[in-house]
Amino acid sequence: MFARRRPLLRAAAVGGTAYVAGRHMANKQAEQQYTDEDQEARLSALEQQQSSGYGQPPPPGYGQPPPPGYGQPPPPGYGPPPPGYGQSPPAEPGPAAGPSIADQLNQLVELHNQGALTDEEFATAKASVLGSG
Repeated sequence: MFARRRPLLRAAAVGGTAYVAGRHMANKQAEQQYTDEDQEARLSALEQQQSSGYGQPPPPGYGQPPPPGYGQPPPPGYGPPPPGYGQSPPAEPGPAAGPSIADQLNQLVELHNQGALTDEEFATAKASVLGSG
């Protein structure tokens, strides 16, 4: 009697596994089909939008001469705008940007390394740069 239960248990386990795998594949195929259909619908809508503007006749009046008075000078009182009209105001000058403290210190170090500044001159210049920042 125990010998019969193992094959049944094995068959149930294999069958359950097959069922789960089959459902997974079916769900995956359904999702892929939905994605493909959605993509096809988007492509056809895009193609329809693009093709709707081509091959149609031009709007009425296209290519006709301009109406009378078009391009004539404006009537009196409609002269040119005053100078500066429609232009943005001039930019206000900002503070004069000098070299940064780091740039000044690097320059002092280079001069000191070249021998152009003594140790005392370098210390004095460094203190003035750091004091002005």
